[in-house]
Amino acid sequence: MLITSWSPWRRSKKIWVSFCIGLLIVGILTFSSSPTLGVKEERFIHLTQGINLSHWFSQAPLTHKNFQTRVTAKDIQRIKKLGFRHVRLPIDPDVLLNETQPEKLNQENLKYFDMALDMILAENLGVIVDIHPKPQFKQRLYKDMVFVNTVAKFWKSLAQHLSTTDPELVFLEVLNEPDAKDPKVWYKIQPKLLTAMRAGAPSHTLIASANIRVGKNWSDIEALQLLSPVQDSNVVYNFHFYKPNPFVSQGATWGWDMLRYFRSVPYPSNPASVKSVLPKIKNEAARKHLQIYGKERWDAQKLEELIKRAATWAQKHQVRLTCNEFGVYRRVAPPDDRNVWINDVRSLLEKYNIGWSMWDYNHGFGVMKRVKGELIPDLDTLQALFA
Repeated sequence: MLITSWSPWRRSKKIWVSFCIGLLIVGILTFSSSPTLGVKEERFIHLTQGINLSHWFSQAPLTHKNFQTRVTAKDIQRIKKLGFRHVRLPIDPDVLLNETQPEKLNQENLKYFDMALDMILAENLGVIVDIHPKPQFKQRLYKDMVFVNTVAKFWKSLAQHLSTTDPELVFLEVLNEPDAKDPKVWYKIQPKLLTAMRAGAPSHTLIASANIRVGKNWSDIEALQLLSPVQDSNVVYNFHFYKPNPFVSQGATWGWDMLRYFRSVPYPSNPASVKSVLPKIKNEAARKHLQIYGKERWDAQKLEELIKRAATWAQKHQVRLTCNEFGVYRRVAPPDDRNVWINDVRSLLEKYNIGWSMWDYNHGFGVMKRVKGELIPDLDTLQALFA
C-alpha cells in the first residue's frame, strides 16, 4: 500500500528530474553554440574615450623637428589627466616605408616613432597605430596589385616591430578612410593586409576599416553594412561619423565645395533655426542646401537612427565596433551647438557599446582651444565628452 501510494510521486519526480536535465542540456548547447565577441571587454575598454593626435606623423611636414615638437610628453600627460583612455596615432606610411625594400622600415624615422609610442605607453594609455596615407597612396592601392603586395610586406614588418609592445594597449589599424569608389574593391584588398599584419603580430588586436562613401556625405555606415568580417576573431571594426555634413564641416576648405560658404549653421536643425542664418550665406546654392538641412530636422534621434544601424551590423556578426573619428570643425560652428552634437554622438556610441576617439586633440576640431595665443582645454567640450 505504501509503495502504491508513492509510485505516482516517484514517476512525477522522475519526469521532473528528466525535464530539468533536459533544460540544462539545452542551455549548455545554446550557450556553447552562441557566437561570442572575440575581443574581451578588458582589452576593448582601451578603445573607449579616445582622442586623435593629428598633424604629428601625418598631415604635416614629415620632419624630425615636427616629430619631436608637435606633441610632447606634457601633452600626453595632460591627455591622461583629462580622462582619456587611449590616443589614435595617425602615421603617414611615407615616414617608414621604403618601396624598394618594404620589409625594412626607415630606421632613422622609426626611432622618433618609437619615442612617441614609449611616451604614450609610459602614461598607460592605449594607442591605435593608424596608417594614414595621402590620397595618392590609396588610389594606387586600389589599382595596383603589386603595390598591394608591397604594402602587405610593409605592414608585416611594422607589425613584427610592434609585436613586442603590450597587446592590451597597442592596436593596429589597417588603413585610414579607404575611399574606393566601389567598396568591394577595398574589401578584397583588406583581408590580404590583415593577414600580413596578423603574421607579424599574432597577439595584437587589429582594426579593420569600412570604406567611406565617396562625395559630400562623409558617413561610412552604409559601406560598413556591405562588409563581411574576416575569420580572425581578434579584429575590431571601425567607421567614422561626420553627419550631418553641413553642420560638422561648416567653413571647411576641403571636401564638398559648399562647405566653405556655411557659417553659424545650427544644430539641432529645423526650418526656423536655419532661416535665421540664411542672410549670412552669400552663395545661393549653399542657401538651398541649408534649407534642405533645416527641413531634415537633424537631432539626437536622427543621429541614433544611423548609429543604431552600425550597432545592428556588429550585433549580427558578433564583432566589436569602434568609431575612431567624429567631431565638429571649430572655426565657424556655434560653440554651444558644437558641444551638443559632440555629447549626442558620444552618448549614442556609448549606449550601443561602440568605442570612440574624437577628432582631434589640438587642431581644427580640437578638444583644446587657443586663448590669447595659448592652447588650453575647452572645458565645455570635455563636459560634452565625459558628462
